[in-house]
Amino acid sequence: MTNLFEDFQKMSKENMDTAMANMGLVSQTFQSIATETADYSKKSFEDTSAAVEKLMAVKSLDKAFEVQSDFAKSSYEDFVGQATKIGEMYTSMAKEVYKPIEDVVNKAIK
Repeated sequence: MTNLFEDFQKMSKENMDTAMANMGLVSQTFQSIATETADYSKKSFEDTSAAVEKLMAVKSLDKAFEVQSDFAKSSYEDFVGQATKIGEMYTSMAKEVYKPIEDVVNKAIK
């Protein structure tokens, strides 16, 4: 009976340690994502301001379409790149959080 209690206590401690490590990882990942998002927003605002300044300086309609097209293309590429980067961060976090849980489940099954 005592051995069963000690095993349960040991397993509970391991589970708590795993949960705490996962919470730290999740917190760190969300912080990184927030930083990435803030940096992207700042860059996007600066790029938009530069494009507006360029657009205000053009003298012809053809040049205005060219400036707008270039801005739209680069904005789209930047957005897709940022979305991919954030998606990879979430995927990496999910894999790292799942790994210790998988180990605990495998130990419990054995």
